[in-house]
Amino acid sequence: MAQPTESAVRVSTLELFFDLVFVFTITQLTKVLADDLTWHGVAEVVLMLGVIMWMYGGYAWLTNAVAPNNPVRRTLMLIGMGGFLAIALAIPHAFGDAGWAFGLGYFVVNAVHTGLFIQAGGAGPARAMRSLGPQNLLSATLILIGGFLPVEWRWGLWIAAALVQLVTPYLNPIGEFTISPAHFVERHGLVIIIALGESLIAIGVGAENLVLTPMILLVGVLGLSVSYLMWWLYFGGDDTRAEHALAAIDAKRRALAAIHAYGWAHIGLLLGIVAVAAGIKKAVGHADGHLSLAEATVLAGGLAVYLISDVAFRLILKIPTVRFRAAAALVVVATIPLGMIAGVLGLAAAVTVLAVMLYLEDRARGLRWGDRASWTAPTRP
Repeated sequence: MAQPTESAVRVSTLELFFDLVFVFTITQLTKVLADDLTWHGVAEVVLMLGVIMWMYGGYAWLTNAVAPNNPVRRTLMLIGMGGFLAIALAIPHAFGDAGWAFGLGYFVVNAVHTGLFIQAGGAGPARAMRSLGPQNLLSATLILIGGFLPVEWRWGLWIAAALVQLVTPYLNPIGEFTISPAHFVERHGLVIIIALGESLIAIGVGAENLVLTPMILLVGVLGLSVSYLMWWLYFGGDDTRAEHALAAIDAKRRALAAIHAYGWAHIGLLLGIVAVAAGIKKAVGHADGHLSLAEATVLAGGLAVYLISDVAFRLILKIPTVRFRAAAALVVVATIPLGMIAGVLGLAAAVTVLAVMLYLEDRARGLRWGDRASWTAPTRP
């Protein structure tokens, strides 16, 4: 097993700045979804989020092994940020006349990632990147070429790129990568909390140009409560458990577990955040009325996707408890008709389902309400 060439570090402020640029893509994806609540719009968002998250994850793995602690590395990170900025700016028209910018930004992000890993990642990661790098280059090239072609070809090439990324971890010796659990968990946790901030931005965007009324204020507070409870679901003491669980996995299997838990499962978590943010935006804009079926579905369905993805994340890392979260995902879908009656009812139902679920979890663990920081005894999944 290759040993890390540099000591493990906590997340740096430069990485946090990088994440702020990345999360702009989440803002843009939310806008795309909110403006096109159709299966076509959902497919666009899922495809773009999938390929974007692949390269974001690549940078999380990169800075886990290569600290951005000298001017050359920081400059290359800046170039990578520029690539992500180009991707984000292109997202609203990525399947239109801005496809070329999406593809070009993506190619730049990929090239910087591969170059830095090979140059400074250490012997083991460099060997792995000689195999992984060409496959990343293939997917980035497919996205770049697709950006210049008509939309029918673009769909085909971008789906092909996503499929290449899907199989890549199973065709390469990713066990060569050394995972520092503390840094890895913290980095992904920061992205989740910054992305949840998108739900708060959605409240402001939804209320733009509206006269502030008690109903709009109530809907805004309920939207804030949903975001808060989503934060509680992910964190609430379990970020520490996730770090310990990842550290407990044998080093040779840790990289694959990281792909499953912090790759695939986190795509679902972020997709859920995007959908909920779009739903909150629509609810604020219709505070005194009802939501359409699509609007009510994106709110409740997004929360269900978030819950199911969290269940998958916990099962991979063997973090208890999952049964209440799986049940809550089913219950929240059943609240769609309430949103169609009134947006405020859809949000109130979401808050109620999450709060009751968290209360029942605490009761099952023998804890006082909200006393999650004191979890010490093992519990059944």
